[in-house]
Amino acid sequence: MNSLVKWILILLVLISVILNIVLIGIQTGRVPKCSVQRVHPLRGQHDERSLVFADLTREEYLQIQQFMLKEKKLQISTRQTTEPSQNFLFLIDLSLPKKAAALAYLDRNGTKPVREATVVVFYGSSSTIVEYVVGPLPNPTYMRDVTKERYQMHLPIRKRLVTIGEYSLMFKFFEEKVFSRLKKLLEESFGVGRGQSLNAFEQMPRGVQSGDRKTWVSFFRDMSGMYIHPVGFEVLLNHESANASQWSVEQLLYNGKYFSSVEELKREYDNGGVKKIVYKNFPDYGSLKPRTKPLQVGPQQFYAEGKRFSVQDNQVLYLDWSFAFGMSSLTGMRVFDVRFQQERIAYEISVQEAMSVYGSVTPGMILTKFLDSSIGIGRFAHELVRGVDCPYEATYVDTYRYIDVPVPVRFRNSICIFEHNMGQPLRRHFSDFFHNSFGGMANSALVFRTITAIGNYDYMWDFIFYQSGSLEAKVHATGYISSSYLVDGSLRYGHQVAENVLGNIHTHFINFKVDLDVSGVKNVFQTKDMEYVNVSLPWMPNRYAMVPQLVEKQLQTEQEAALRHDTKTPRYLHIASKKTNRWGHQHSYRLQVYSFAGDHLPESQAEERAMSWARYKVAITKHKDLEQTSSSLYNQNDIWSPAVDFSKFIEDNESIEDEDLVAWVTAGFLHIPHAEDIPNTVTVGNGGGVLLRPHNYFDEDPSVNSADAVYFDPGTKDSCKNNRMACLSQEMCSPVRESFTYNGFEGVMKFEDWD
Repeated sequence: MNSLVKWILILLVLISVILNIVLIGIQTGRVPKCSVQRVHPLRGQHDERSLVFADLTREEYLQIQQFMLKEKKLQISTRQTTEPSQNFLFLIDLSLPKKAAALAYLDRNGTKPVREATVVVFYGSSSTIVEYVVGPLPNPTYMRDVTKERYQMHLPIRKRLVTIGEYSLMFKFFEEKVFSRLKKLLEESFGVGRGQSLNAFEQMPRGVQSGDRKTWVSFFRDMSGMYIHPVGFEVLLNHESANASQWSVEQLLYNGKYFSSVEELKREYDNGGVKKIVYKNFPDYGSLKPRTKPLQVGPQQFYAEGKRFSVQDNQVLYLDWSFAFGMSSLTGMRVFDVRFQQERIAYEISVQEAMSVYGSVTPGMILTKFLDSSIGIGRFAHELVRGVDCPYEATYVDTYRYIDVPVPVRFRNSICIFEHNMGQPLRRHFSDFFHNSFGGMANSALVFRTITAIGNYDYMWDFIFYQSGSLEAKVHATGYISSSYLVDGSLRYGHQVAENVLGNIHTHFINFKVDLDVSGVKNVFQTKDMEYVNVSLPWMPNRYAMVPQLVEKQLQTEQEAALRHDTKTPRYLHIASKKTNRWGHQHSYRLQVYSFAGDHLPESQAEERAMSWARYKVAITKHKDLEQTSSSLYNQNDIWSPAVDFSKFIEDNESIEDEDLVAWVTAGFLHIPHAEDIPNTVTVGNGGGVLLRPHNYFDEDPSVNSADAVYFDPGTKDSCKNNRMACLSQEMCSPVRESFTYNGFEGVMKFEDWD
């Protein structure tokens, strides 16, 4: 009898468990997924006029390419392996409209600006580079040489960057003229021929004076993160001639010793006249493969009531914000016609240049000064990884580019846009004295992002739009450090980070263009700071106190407003309008630069002119359509005679009072590599940028009108009326959450006896 009861009870328990599982499954199936469609309407409407800034479409690229090829007299090739001695159609990119014409179209129903493209052709046959403007699109009928107009010089072919065609010839040269003659050395020192191979990484600039095209090429193991696997072998290649048959090896470096020819190195190696590097297997310390099995997924974000932003064509709407966007192959990410509450804040905010200067005792890096826009910053904006590079539920946008390719290339998901809780309240206050209440607001902002992987470094570019009317442009660096083989004297230029590997000291300087239009295009540049003054106390005239006082100044000329890094600059920098807020203060936006940059290259160095924008923390210039960028495609490869010398923008020292002003902002950081940069440099602490903050632009903080605000007092903490946090547990599509509770008022200060 007891046995029967026991089995009946077990059966009842099993039935109960099964029924509960079924009921839970049924109930779970009824829970709706979070809305894909937005619950609340957008505050604005998309405007097709944003297309005036839109990147070229695939069809437009092809139309321009065919138009150029029909000009038979130009004898242009589009083959990717076109040799330097031939004519090559290198680049097609959008040619931005003149600002006055664009504003007339955007604001005053003016004529739509003609849509045009910039086309760059490397004429190896005549040793020149020509930039054309081609238009009108979509059906081009004209091409106009604008080289002299844009650069006030003709562009010799030596200013071109190394194309895929030239790289293929370089690799062939090394194989035939170097590797084939050093088989024994390569096998014994680096394992080449025993299942190992070497990769090349070039250093820039290419020489020591204008006209040089002599590149030190360093070799690295063909392993994960090759940039941190140097082998101690470097070659100086003279490739000045457009005819590869005339190229030559000028010097070689092996294990810290220089040789004037391949034959000399071979002879010294065979005769025992050099300290040999003995090959051995190295651990794959550069690999990013996980060393621990993933156990759980980190925090994820989702949109409970649909996305509060919208992307259509090249325009984004987000709460009170709207902007157009694009991706330049050369300079990268940019936004235009940035508006808050329908008023234009900025005409253009864009990345301009990323520059690094390295220190080393070995030749591959002793001269290195990378200017990334001369390689193409936007060129290397590849697909972003969902859930890693951007939140999984972000909106992703494809881009097309035509640079050093035979046809336009589609880069899927190369831009991401998402709203993000920044992890701290935008504002808050807990009232303890007398009146008990809590008021606060989560800092939800829109992030517009791309990541460019330019060789070893990955730069994460963010434009962030806050509900307070502030806008941030910033960059974080990750990826691999550049390294060199450890030889005597190396430790003066960095730290050892692996066996025989030096992480080389280097600077990072980033330049942004910030074309603010504060309540119109007639603006001034102001500074504000503080000073202590000795003040007699009004109620006690014979006593004095040092009191901080506001110091304001309006700068009048471009040279006065070129604020150098090595001088003390005012802490508040403003682009301001003559229009005033309710309290009589001028509308302005503050430029708040945060930077940890190292020292700029001394101006006595000939190469400095190619990066002269980095002299200045902030420089203010009068807007000119011909001063579109602070650097150029051609600066890297003729760094001693740059096509664009930013310092010339301010040489004429024009007035900046009541003018259309552009701020050129430089931020960055000094990087002294360390062991924790292996395998990969982390983004934490490695970056800089500029925050654009309204300063007396409004009568009060505009986020006070945000629906994200939360307010409650001791009697209303459970009400959803002014506290959406109290309702989250009721949202059926939300993850399971405990009910909102709050007990903070129990500990407030009381000015009476406690019970």
